[in-house]
Amino acid sequence: MSKFALFPKEIKFYAYIEQQADNIVKMAQQLKDMIYIWQNIKERASMIADMEHDGDAITHDIATLLHRTFMPPIDKEDASAITYALDEIADHIHDTADALYLYRIEAPTDRAKELSDIILKVTTEVRGGITDIISGIRQPVLLTRYVAINQIENTGDTIYRSAMAEIFAQSYDMAYVVKWREIYKKMEAVIDSGEDFGDVLEGIALKYG
Repeated sequence: MSKFALFPKEIKFYAYIEQQADNIVKMAQQLKDMIYIWQNIKERASMIADMEHDGDAITHDIATLLHRTFMPPIDKEDASAITYALDEIADHIHDTADALYLYRIEAPTDRAKELSDIILKVTTEVRGGITDIISGIRQPVLLTRYVAINQIENTGDTIYRSAMAEIFAQSYDMAYVVKWREIYKKMEAVIDSGEDFGDVLEGIALKYG
């Protein structure tokens, strides 16, 4: 499916979701840098918050577009599902960065670093999924992307479970335990939101492929 064969509003919709997907990859990279470098935490958290607000503006623009009797090659329900999934990923990345700053974490754990790697991987696959949709809905391509996202989520789930076990086994400081339990849950939420996007891809593949 060529973008040049689409109507202007359809091209605009695709441009918006490309912007949103690019934004979440940049947010994921910023989160990873924040955790690995661990300097200027307030500034980095603020930068991620600004990026999330940019994403909210894009989501609003998409909602306005969809409200105006606009029908992309996929139906409004699926277009809304894509938009919502991308917005959720951005929200959860922001929540994670915010927690790392507000909880006054002294230093990141190795598990947090591993989970930040997974978050960047899953958002990169999500970005690839948007490219797949725009390039033309081909069932094998979308299903392959869906499988890749699920494999990353499974790896993230394993790391998350190990991280949760370790904080309870290795620390008697309840404040430390509570803080890291919440941060790990927020990081898992990012990865789960990536999986939710994968489910949307699978649905589109089965419906239109």
